[in-house]
Amino acid sequence: MTGGLGNQMFQYALYLKLRAMGREVKFDDVSEYRLENARPIMLWVFDISYPKASQREINEITDGFLKFSHRVRRKLFGRKSLEYHEKDCNFDCQVLERDPAYLTGYFQSEKYFKEIEEQVRKAFVFSNRIWEKLDAGIKEKMEGYLEQIQNTLAVSVHVRRGDYLTTSGVFGGICTEVYYRRAVKRMLESYPQALFFVFTNDVGWVRDWIPGFCRELELADTDRFIVVEGATEDTGYIDMLLMSKCRHHILANSSFSWWGAWLNPAKDKCLIAPSVWFNNQDSRDIYTETMIKISPEGELIKDEAK
Repeated sequence: MTGGLGNQMFQYALYLKLRAMGREVKFDDVSEYRLENARPIMLWVFDISYPKASQREINEITDGFLKFSHRVRRKLFGRKSLEYHEKDCNFDCQVLERDPAYLTGYFQSEKYFKEIEEQVRKAFVFSNRIWEKLDAGIKEKMEGYLEQIQNTLAVSVHVRRGDYLTTSGVFGGICTEVYYRRAVKRMLESYPQALFFVFTNDVGWVRDWIPGFCRELELADTDRFIVVEGATEDTGYIDMLLMSKCRHHILANSSFSWWGAWLNPAKDKCLIAPSVWFNNQDSRDIYTETMIKISPEGELIKDEAK
């Protein structure tokens, strides 16, 4: 297991698929999460528990024992690890075929679990425990957003900054202002009464950005955009819950908003996603069949396979 909530969800969905195939599966939720900058394990928000591998089991499958005799053997004959890392960001059939194996990766594709979609949806139901982590004021504010979302034609808009600014070589220049402008226009053409709920990890920047953005769209009413405030890095799951309750979705190139949109079970939802997911690698399998792709230059990208 590695990464934040969105990545943990992809990994757990793969776990469910492997179990459905009759495999015995355990998680190594220690190796990555003992690091100083590791994000917290968040699957508790769905009341999910899972079998955990012991350190001995991890050492056995990765040939990781530190005894002198093991180190000498590895020096002489090489490591006999069963570790398999997904070959790239797309669906890799070897992930489902290798047994036994120590699987590492993000597995960011619905293709890994499409056949058990209903089982995955049943697993990812938010627990009532998520509200217990909030103080009374924030809880009231979030419940207010939820009521607004459920009583309007709500469109989620995910604007991710923060860590994406420090890794711009991978993530930057994808969700441009032109991308968001074209996406919002597309939504308004189909849903003129839409209200846009903006989810972000940089509330101050987004608040300053919206007035100019509305002028570019020739929208006089900035109240059409509601910035969702109150969630922290530790309570971001509330944002995902609120996203999932929206009617339609404008995604960032983020597994967080991918899941926020996917958890909406509506068959007729409109999903708009950036046509590029990472700058440094192809990620064609991150997209679901119904996603509308828009380029950083604001162009609608036609899927030749459709």
